[in-house]
Amino acid sequence: MPLSEEEERILSEMEERLIETDPRLVREVSETTVYTQPLRSMKWAVGGFVAGVTLMVATLSTSYMLAFVGFLVMLGSALRLERDARQVGRTGLRQVADSGRTASLRDAVGGTRARARDRMRDRFRRGEGGRI
Repeated sequence: MPLSEEEERILSEMEERLIETDPRLVREVSETTVYTQPLRSMKWAVGGFVAGVTLMVATLSTSYMLAFVGFLVMLGSALRLERDARQVGRTGLRQVADSGRTASLRDAVGGTRARARDRMRDRFRRGEGGRI
């Protein structure tokens, strides 16, 4: 059920007041998606994995304990990467990969504030404001 003109006006006023009172919240909400945190965590996990492999290979001939620590870092990073990949899911990764070919990664996972605001307005106009 579409919104009446009065309801749209009220929503616009509420949005404007929110932008005026808390622009940081508006920016954070418009730039954050379900995939933002897991993808950021996956980047750190890949870095940790590479650091673990490097530490393991570099110290294997001198200290087995440091090489074992490198292995543990590598293992922990791999487990974290796997957990975050499951959280993002196959569909999310496909979506990121497809949109990443034509746009930057930031646009693929977060979008711009204007684009997010337009999507929110479209949802309200279509009557899907209550569902996520």
